[in-house]
Amino acid sequence: MHSTYISESELKGAYSEGEASYIYNRVKSFDGDFLKFAKTFAHNDDYQVARNALWGLTKATDEELAQLQPMRDELIDFALNTDNQSIRRNALNIVNRLAIDEENIRTDLLDFCLEHMVQLDEYPSIQAVCMKIAHRICSFYPELADEMLRTVKAMDMEYYKPAVKSVVRRILSGKVK
Repeated sequence: MHSTYISESELKGAYSEGEASYIYNRVKSFDGDFLKFAKTFAHNDDYQVARNALWGLTKATDEELAQLQPMRDELIDFALNTDNQSIRRNALNIVNRLAIDEENIRTDLLDFCLEHMVQLDEYPSIQAVCMKIAHRICSFYPELADEMLRTVKAMDMEYYKPAVKSVVRRILSGKVK
């Protein structure tokens, strides 16, 4: 096993989708320790390093991302408290793919998601992932699930981008994952 599979300098700069896949493949090919990689780079003071590390992690399979379950609360805190929208989007996308059950629900995450999913000045990708997370959390409680559906039905789709419209359609059809 190599002590480092990717260097901090390799994570600097603006990256493309292909480069995010490259980061993922480097981690996977060296030792596949996604938790170690996340703990090493996700909280880097250089936002580009943190963003690119998280972006690379979004390319992992659900099984590989399950390694990050012990970091779930850390990732939630990171997403809720960062000012960087790319870091927030990537962290929320990872959180959305981790296990959520009734015993480990974070109400601050639910409140954040319910607020940001309808904010017209929020990035559409963040609105969409917030809507998915809120839907997952609300599904544990019939009264919250009903309120979530009412909120989604009341959204005037004229003001939302395709990413949000797609999630709304899937929620209303019962096909959101």
